[in-house]
Amino acid sequence: MIWFVLLFCGLALAQDQTTGLSTDSGQCLTDICELGKMLNAMSETLNALKTRMSDSETKLRESENQIRGLMNKETTRVAFSAALGGNGGNFGPFNTEITLIYKTVKTNIGNAYNSATGIFTAPVAGVYYFTFFCNANRGQKLLLELHKNSEKIISVIELNSDTDSDDNGGNAVFLQLQQGDQVYVRMMENTHVYGGDYHTTFSGFLVSQM
Repeated sequence: MIWFVLLFCGLALAQDQTTGLSTDSGQCLTDICELGKMLNAMSETLNALKTRMSDSETKLRESENQIRGLMNKETTRVAFSAALGGNGGNFGPFNTEITLIYKTVKTNIGNAYNSATGIFTAPVAGVYYFTFFCNANRGQKLLLELHKNSEKIISVIELNSDTDSDDNGGNAVFLQLQQGDQVYVRMMENTHVYGGDYHTTFSGFLVSQM
């Protein structure tokens, strides 16, 4: 529309110069040209407003995503506790080290612990707290290690003794984990723990998300 008005103004002014239109006619053409300029300025202003509105909508979406991320961060809950399970009695010894699979799940908020593998997988980056406890019969050696991925972090050891009674042991640690990091307990070769639902356990929870 604007380009049509401007084109008309140009043609009319050209005609005015060649045919010698009256002063009134020239004033009329001038008014039309001024109107075209006003319409063009209004169009530019409208385009600028559209650009500003688009930028504002983009910033609003970014703010909404940030707020949603903070809400999800605050509502992340991770906690688990599981026992070795079984019918009780000694579990092991074996001629190779193994990952203990704690089959009796007491709590698994967030479903980060896998009772089929014995492995906890961090669902979010953060600081986590882990504990593991165990019982050992006398006359048998005990050596458990808590691992982060393939790295040994802490351990519990009990040397065999014919004169010592049953012993309980445990350890605990705070770990900074990235999403996908795995934590689990390994039992070393030629060692044992006492099974059942009450003696040998593995627990952990998210302290603070990062």
